[in-house]
Amino acid sequence: MSPKIQAATIVEQRAMRQRQLIDAALAIALESGAANITVAAVAQRAGLARSSIYEYFSSSADLIADLVIEELALYQKRLSHAVIGTQDPYQHIELWIAEALQYVVDGRHMLVKSLNAATIPEFRRDEISQGHRNLMTTISAPLQEIGLTDIRGAMSYLQNTIEAASVRIESGSDAEIEIQSAQIYAIAGLRALALEINANVQKR
Repeated sequence: MSPKIQAATIVEQRAMRQRQLIDAALAIALESGAANITVAAVAQRAGLARSSIYEYFSSSADLIADLVIEELALYQKRLSHAVIGTQDPYQHIELWIAEALQYVVDGRHMLVKSLNAATIPEFRRDEISQGHRNLMTTISAPLQEIGLTDIRGAMSYLQNTIEAASVRIESGSDAEIEIQSAQIYAIAGLRALALEINANVQKR
């Protein structure tokens, strides 16, 4: 027997069912990790027949890909919101670092780690790669504004700084101190890079 239509239209019903499945998978991932997201587990959590999942997702890995994409979009939104209205590029970077590490403090990054460890279908990888690129758009402009030319390299340095601070926060170090230290370290390094580039340009 087909499930009773609960939404106004079939399209809305499908969207509601898909959201129901994604929320069920998310709850499982938060409680016990992405490795425990299976078709059977999601169906049970959502209160739906196992076969109904295949109307929306080709596999549990396909469903996990949706979670990854959704979480990347949420992270991007947090980073973008944290720097709204900021005019000074260095302040932008400081606020960006603070929000990136607050994401760690909130424990949300553990979900990303869990999801990233899961196998993602090949046909979804381009979407996920785009999600990662979208994250970088939240920091590329201020790096260009301070005069850096190797934006990709600067992003790598920033990411490594955030990763180091993340490890220390996870190990029990005071989060506020680690965020401030990461900001000081990153800004000092970026200023030095910008000065070096400017000096080289003047020598030409």
